[in-house]
Amino acid sequence: MSPRPYRLGQRQVAADETRARVLAAARDQLKEETSFSIDAVARRADVARMTVYYQFGSKRGLLEALFDLLAARGGMQQLPSAFQQRDPIAALERLIDILAKFWSSDRVVLRRLRATAALDPELDQVLRERNEGRRNALRVMVSRLPAAGMPLAETVDLLYTLSSFENFDVLAGPDRTPEAVAPLIKRAAVAIVQPRPRKARPRSG
Repeated sequence: MSPRPYRLGQRQVAADETRARVLAAARDQLKEETSFSIDAVARRADVARMTVYYQFGSKRGLLEALFDLLAARGGMQQLPSAFQQRDPIAALERLIDILAKFWSSDRVVLRRLRATAALDPELDQVLRERNEGRRNALRVMVSRLPAAGMPLAETVDLLYTLSSFENFDVLAGPDRTPEAVAPLIKRAAVAIVQPRPRKARPRSG
């Protein structure tokens, strides 16, 4: 029997371990430092700069992989369960529960990501594209609801702001859990999407 498959398997295991080490270093770099670069991550992971490029292709590829890792750890794989809700209000509330869990899963890193993005155009672009996924999810949900008394785009904009990490972070403060914050956001979201009652016209003499 040829040892080649075994050696290939060993190489894959080593590559996977290196990839995991680089991703852990990228997360720690964001958590502990105010700058983010391939060189800094490589030093922290104790690998060559080219190893990072080999694994991820580019800085953007590394950031995309890091976002995927954070999303998986934060439970974003549960997102389809929100769209499976028949009641559109229940779907919106489920989405908020999922987001609250995600936003709380690694708050320091998520906070640093946003702060660093203000000075890093590449990171800012990745972050904007990820946030557009949340906006699109909200647009689909709002389109299933009765008219809320304002244009769909404005309703989506309000819900997008309400469900953002920045809003969650402020509401959570140092003490509130996701279970405590989510109901606050859900009540506000439901108030936004509920149809406004029509005012009765005064009867003429």
